[in-house]
Amino acid sequence: MIYLRSALYALAQVLITPLYSLVALATFPLSPLGRYRVIVHYARLMIFLARVLCGIRYRVLGRENIPDHPGIVLSKHQSAWETMAFQEIFPPQVYLLKRELLRIPFFGWGLAMTSPIAIDRSAGMEALKQTLAQGKERLARGFWIVIFPEGTRTPPGKKGKYQVGGAWLAIHTGAPVVPVAHNAGELWSRHAFLKRPGTVTVSIGQAIDPTGLKASELNARIEAWIESEMQRLNGTAQA
Repeated sequence: MIYLRSALYALAQVLITPLYSLVALATFPLSPLGRYRVIVHYARLMIFLARVLCGIRYRVLGRENIPDHPGIVLSKHQSAWETMAFQEIFPPQVYLLKRELLRIPFFGWGLAMTSPIAIDRSAGMEALKQTLAQGKERLARGFWIVIFPEGTRTPPGKKGKYQVGGAWLAIHTGAPVVPVAHNAGELWSRHAFLKRPGTVTVSIGQAIDPTGLKASELNARIEAWIESEMQRLNGTAQA
């Protein structure tokens, strides 16, 4: 049954993504926030289908910790699920991502319309300058910025190296940092076709004011909270 439900979800993705990419491209004349408000329905539809077809539900702890003004979300990254679910959970947002993703046919074209901060990771200091300039601009427009500090998806129970870039951006923009832990990888694992039913827990920590902190100090606080919360959440996503 899990295989059949996963196959139906994959088929839905194949059929919907190209069509919605064309809708996303058609939003080009709109403002960035206007484009987002149209394109976000793709993510919400895919989360709805994940619930209906695959039985993947979710609950949110700490929703009251989301500030009422734009900030920077630094989150654990285990699957594609959270990149879509966050668009239901958090206010309008953009992602810091690698530029190559924008070259993916259909998906990448639609992604480009969401005003991401797309960087060349090999560019060093130039990438940091771009991140800061575009980060300030996105925050000023009312967007949140979502960053996965480990840089790539990590399996449940594993930890990658927390890169300091997200904390550095917070220090230089003054934006509050909201740490997030979740266990989506237990149901929707990296590169896995099968998607197992159950309830994902998304835990949102208290916002951290970066004022007076060094980037390394802020990064260490973020890592400590996320990894401590991950230990509590690990193994709890099953139905």
